[in-house]
Amino acid sequence: MPRKTNTEKDRRGNRRGTTERRTPRPKPKIDFTVDALDFKNTNLLRQFVTDQGRILPRKYTGLPAHYQRKLNQAIKRARQMLLVK
Repeated sequence: MPRKTNTEKDRRGNRRGTTERRTPRPKPKIDFTVDALDFKNTNLLRQFVTDQGRILPRKYTGLPAHYQRKLNQAIKRARQMLLVK
């Protein structure tokens, strides 16, 4: 039995049938520095916490990985000091 040959429809990356590439997600402009990510800066930390007290993931914050790690550490320290919910 002969093998199937690849056609335009069979390619995995082209499910929609268009050859256009997806536009990249816009990068957020960060208006603070790593030094501002401190557990005492509660006004900044509250922007990255939900009403239930959960830390927002990188998908929603749009922060770089090293900023997100420092943010998580600062929020957890602020929780220990009872500064943030």
